[in-house]
Amino acid sequence: MSYKVEAVPDSYAALGEGPHWDVDRQSLYYVDLESAGINRYDFKQNKVYKAKIEGEKFASFILPVENKPQEFAVGCGLRTVIVQWDGVSAVAKVIRTLFEVQPGQTENRINDAKTDPNGRFYGGTMADTGDIFTQWKGELYSWQAGGQPKAIRGKVGISNGLAWDVKAKKFYFIDTNNHEVLAYDYNQSTGAVSNPKVIFDLRKIRPEGPLFPDGMTVDTEGNIYVATFNGGTVFKVNPSTGKILLEIKIPTTQITSVAFGGPNLDILYVTTANKFDQPKPAGTTFQVTGLNAKGFAGVSLKI
Repeated sequence: MSYKVEAVPDSYAALGEGPHWDVDRQSLYYVDLESAGINRYDFKQNKVYKAKIEGEKFASFILPVENKPQEFAVGCGLRTVIVQWDGVSAVAKVIRTLFEVQPGQTENRINDAKTDPNGRFYGGTMADTGDIFTQWKGELYSWQAGGQPKAIRGKVGISNGLAWDVKAKKFYFIDTNNHEVLAYDYNQSTGAVSNPKVIFDLRKIRPEGPLFPDGMTVDTEGNIYVATFNGGTVFKVNPSTGKILLEIKIPTTQITSVAFGGPNLDILYVTTANKFDQPKPAGTTFQVTGLNAKGFAGVSLKI
């Protein structure tokens, strides 16, 4: 199969993360995590709009809020806040805090978060000081409108890679520090997850050492796509067998996350990072076409 990898114009983010395709606006939202940056790539205009959130240090993820076109849930430190942004202006403002996790644990922060197919929040925390790859101080949570955050899993290193397969009734989760992908049984009507099992192990793929899995998505056939933070690769994997079906090579090393988008949901958008002075084009967001696969659009958060 021949696929094509192209840079999205003017898409640089020092730590690009959290790609989310919004169907209504035909736009890809993503963050520049360590500078409180939120970005919108307008597909029709082929243009990226960038904003900074006033008074914040981090923007770990961005999720459109259902029925509120100028409101977004964003991870800022240990808080999930509602940010007002018109998708064009260079400045965005926090309106209020939706909820907070691990209050007082100021050496931690929220990392990746997504909505499940029903619009519930799932996301987790990680250590933000010292060697983040050798600490397990985080937790994984779910939250839904009207409730409090519920801890799903403790002793999480770097909470990452969330994806759902409604047909298979599975929720997929990555703790980067464990070098593996977990599959949970997923009850769509309640949002409950249970019985985690390792379905993909990244310890032995490369002879030079274990790969760090980061963000993840699924396609309509149930395959998972796993970004590798130190591997320059997105792996397409059959979660039933753990078999690698395709290695999608990206022309930079630190691959952070993936999401399908575009008018036909057949473009794989790939965010990357430029940590520790990587050569260009580190930090660019890429689009991969010709994969002969389709994914699912992002779901807005119900608040």
